[in-house]
Amino acid sequence: MHRSFIPAIIAATIVITGFSAAPARAGGDDIAKALAGLAMLAIIGKAISDNRDGHQVSRQAAPRHQYVQPRPLPKRIARNALPGQCLRVIDTRRGTTRMFMRRCLERNYRYVNRLPQACAQRVRTDRGPRYGYNARCLRQSGFRIARH
Repeated sequence: MHRSFIPAIIAATIVITGFSAAPARAGGDDIAKALAGLAMLAIIGKAISDNRDGHQVSRQAAPRHQYVQPRPLPKRIARNALPGQCLRVIDTRRGTTRMFMRRCLERNYRYVNRLPQACAQRVRTDRGPRYGYNARCLRQSGFRIARH
């Protein structure tokens, strides 16, 4: 509201100052000039108002979470990066062991057939035998856990 109010006040001030600065005479020509001046100020004020209304900036709410897909790793690096979600700590009769579970690797790792067979192991637990790859052996063979 104040944006349309300010130009109106400025226009009225200019008109009033123009009347008070000139000596008072009674001429028809002066009244016509004053009306022409008021019409020009009204046209200018309307153009300014229309210009402001036409260029309003609408802001759209940005999405709260923008997830960026990471670029895939080069093949030579991806072969040696094992998915961290497949690493488990298994309780056995001899203590705990860290191993990458075989089924999880088959689902989430493309190069399972290239893992060293020397690292493959079977451990017995309370819930039956578990099959996977020893984490220490894989690390010594040059594999690491992928960070996601």
